[in-house]
This record gives sequence, C-alpha cells and structure tokens, in this order.
Amino acid sequence: MTRVLLVDDQALVRAGFETILSSEPGFEVVGQAKDGAEGERLAAELQPDVICMDVQMPVMDGLEATRQIIAGPSHAAVLMLTTFDREDFLFEALSAGASGFLLKTAEPEHLIDAVHALARGDALLSPEVTRRVIERFATPAGGPAGRGAAEGGVTRPRDPSAPTEPHPSAPAPELEQLTEREHQTLLLLAKGRSNAEIAKELFVGEATVKTHVSNVLLKLGIRDRIHAVIWAYEHGVVAPRG
Repeated sequence: MTRVLLVDDQALVRAGFETILSSEPGFEVVGQAKDGAEGERLAAELQPDVICMDVQMPVMDGLEATRQIIAGPSHAAVLMLTTFDREDFLFEALSAGASGFLLKTAEPEHLIDAVHALARGDALLSPEVTRRVIERFATPAGGPAGRGAAEGGVTRPRDPSAPTEPHPSAPAPELEQLTEREHQTLLLLAKGRSNAEIAKELFVGEATVKTHVSNVLLKLGIRDRIHAVIWAYEHGVVAPRG
C-alpha cells in the first residue's frame, strides 16, 4: 500500500486530490496539511511514501518544507504540484530534493502515474523538463548560456545528447565505489538517456540497466535518476560545455 500525504493550502484542491488518489487500488491518503510547516510535522509523524506538495503556501512554502522534510527522518519522495510552469520553481524544487514536478492542470491519470513513479523510487520529469535540467547544469555559469540568462537574453540551444568529454579535474572519490558498467551507466544518465537507450548502447537488457541504475543511486547516496544527472555535473563526472 502506497501511503500519500497531501500538502496544499486550498481545502478543495486537497479534497480533489484525495478523491483521485483514493480511487486507485493500492493508494491510501494518510493525511492532509494546509501549509508547509504542518506538512513537515505530519511527514515525520505519519511516514508517508509520497508527499504531494504545493509550492506556494502560507506559514512555510512547499520549497522550504521539502528541504526540511528531506533533511529530516522521513524517507518520502516529494512530488511538487503547482499552477505555474516557472523554471525557477522547477530548479528550486529539484535543489530542495523533490523527485517530481507536475502542473495542477495535468489530467487525473497523470497524477496517479506520478505517485506510482515516485513510490517505485523513480523521478518524474517529462523528457522536455529533463532536457532543461541538463541544459541548466551542463552550461558553465560564465559561459554564453549563463550570461544570456543573467542578462535576460536567450539561452543558446545545445544538443544534450552530444558526447561530453570527461572533466579534467580529479574525479569524485565516490566514483571509486562504482564498477565500470555502473560508471558508464552514470555517464549515460547524465546525458538524459532512458533505460532503453542505455541498454542499447551498453548491449545489455533493460533489467540489467535497472540494476545498474539502482546500484549507482545506492552507492552514491542519490535519491533518484534526475538527481543523478545533477550530481554528475556538480561532481565533474561530465564537463560543462561552453
């Protein structure tokens, strides 16, 4: 049974989410909170598997609540829900430790799929959003894309599937825990490859790829594959492109 906590300042929104999720076999809405502070308290008390978290709320917003929850005793995966398709919300949510990002305008079945994905330990981001994450972290802050963003310009397009050279600096010591195959898997994750694409490139089955991904996340202490992308760029596994 997947235990779900709902955190939103609008009672009607919470009621709607509860109706949708309670209709799915295997889901149980174990609690509701009207702000981030209450959500943090209930996360520790109820130990849900997945938390559906609004971004903008009084007392404590969803971003700060997510930071507190991830840093606390809860092992829940956080799905951020908002009515605003804003890039700053997206990157703040990921930095806070959220494992998924979904607009409230999404269809009910998308919410169900999202909770299923997070309960399995997966991240939930559309391919387009994943590309935006890679573009953000794969571009040096002082490079053309970084300057364009800072000056209000247009970030130049870049092919995230293009090969990336290894970072010249000393590798992160955590990488020594990985086997050669797991290291190759991490490199491909950082390029936004799906499990099927990784399997094709490594000439193995998808079940084997899933094992490699799980081992990478476990050994590096990473919550999910989208945070593996961020980790890879932040630790120089792949080099930013200028």
